[in-house]
Amino acid sequence: MKQETRKDEIIKTAAKLFKEKGFSAVTMRDLATAMGMKAASLYNHISSKQEILKIIIIAIAEEFTDGMNDIVNSETTSIQKLKKVVDLHVRITANNTNGMASLNNDWMHLEDKLNYYLKLRNEYEANFLNIIAQGISSEEIKNSNPEVIMFSMLTTLRSLYLWIPKKEDLSANDLAINLSQVLIEGINN
Repeated sequence: MKQETRKDEIIKTAAKLFKEKGFSAVTMRDLATAMGMKAASLYNHISSKQEILKIIIIAIAEEFTDGMNDIVNSETTSIQKLKKVVDLHVRITANNTNGMASLNNDWMHLEDKLNYYLKLRNEYEANFLNIIAQGISSEEIKNSNPEVIMFSMLTTLRSLYLWIPKKEDLSANDLAINLSQVLIEGINN
């Protein structure tokens, strides 16, 4: 396992502050105070608050993209693929709730990486819709509006960063299984 660098510590601390206050409200001075260092010293490790945001969001977006590509290319049913999508969201969110807050709430501040981020997100959602459409076509999934299905699932999955920290007694694996049961199999017997 890679040793955490000072830059990694700064990014992790910034993600926590961004979650608590929002990207726009956090200053480099706030970050320096939280790190126990002078603001000028931060610039030895990081060039700007914008650079931190890019590192946080793009790394997570690329992790989702890579995971979705693996799911799409897997030889399995649409239902199994959707379960893997739920697991992907739970795993990434459980490992980085603070970063997920930035991904969900601060992506519009990405500046020169905004178009790249939107491209990744649009491809991800297109793949998600395609899995649902294939499931409807093969009659694995009830014939319903694929966009409504995706929106319903993503709304829940994107808000996990708020909920997971409050559920320390629930493992990520158990959560993924339970969410799959509710989101995919429904609440009706």
